[in-house]
Amino acid sequence: MKRWTVWMGAAMLAAVSACGGDEPAAPSVPPPSAAAAPAEAQPDEPRAEMAPADADPLAEHLRTLRAKVPEGFTVVPEPPFVVIGDEPPDVVRARAERTVQWAVRYLKALYFKKDPAEILDIWLFKDKASYERHTREIFGEEPTTPFGYCSPAHGALIMNIATGGGTLVHEIVHPFMAANFPACPAWFNEGLGSLYEQSAERDGRIVGLTNWRLKGLQEAIRAGRVPSFEALAATSTRAFYTEDKGTNYAQARYLCYWLQEKSLLEKFYREFRAGAKEDPTGYETLKRVLGEADMEAFQKRWEAWVLGLRFP
Repeated sequence: MKRWTVWMGAAMLAAVSACGGDEPAAPSVPPPSAAAAPAEAQPDEPRAEMAPADADPLAEHLRTLRAKVPEGFTVVPEPPFVVIGDEPPDVVRARAERTVQWAVRYLKALYFKKDPAEILDIWLFKDKASYERHTREIFGEEPTTPFGYCSPAHGALIMNIATGGGTLVHEIVHPFMAANFPACPAWFNEGLGSLYEQSAERDGRIVGLTNWRLKGLQEAIRAGRVPSFEALAATSTRAFYTEDKGTNYAQARYLCYWLQEKSLLEKFYREFRAGAKEDPTGYETLKRVLGEADMEAFQKRWEAWVLGLRFP
């Protein structure tokens, strides 16, 4: 019989001891690079084999998951996710606490009141070979990116964690957005997700930092290839992902970065979500939140500001 390990903490052991699962310990705020790198290992916690599930959704999910998890993997319940990884157990647990739990706590504090309707799995494969092999074996598909991706069909975030935790934080945004703002267009969904690919804590809040997308955006600005914000907002889902994808992601990210740095990002999210029926692209809301009547002039100022940014 396949054996796998569920990591436990005392709090959930007391609360749901009949399930044999456990809630990890309280979060530890990571250093600025923590969203992109593994944290140092933590002391071992007690471990338990799965017990029969009653009516508890997490326990039932874990029981179903057991058939999928290969031998030697570690499973860490981190509601509304379950983290599954093939690195050493302490490293998997540290990633669950210092990246997943950390990001969820701060993203919910800023934006998201509702959890995803279903418990989702976060698969953290230790390297390229593991990622490619297990994606084929477990999900029957080829990876669509070398970093990782969200698979709604499988209820999973599938990651090559060797490339860093930035993609993981990005992908965590999407199921929360689906639960809280299902009408959100691709440009803002990906813009917000991309913002947190490089993230840190500042004054008790999660903030995006400059990242690798900056160089390509600066080159596009110098070449005159960046569309207007009205055009970006009007981009269909298909066009966003297929037509000049790199510039679309970068422009959306650094618009969100501008809004963040001007303390307007939360306001934009709230007002866009509330008024999406009247303004489905968000463009009119953007103009109002920015306080800009002349968006062409604003874009010129924004482009000059972007050209002055640096990474690293």
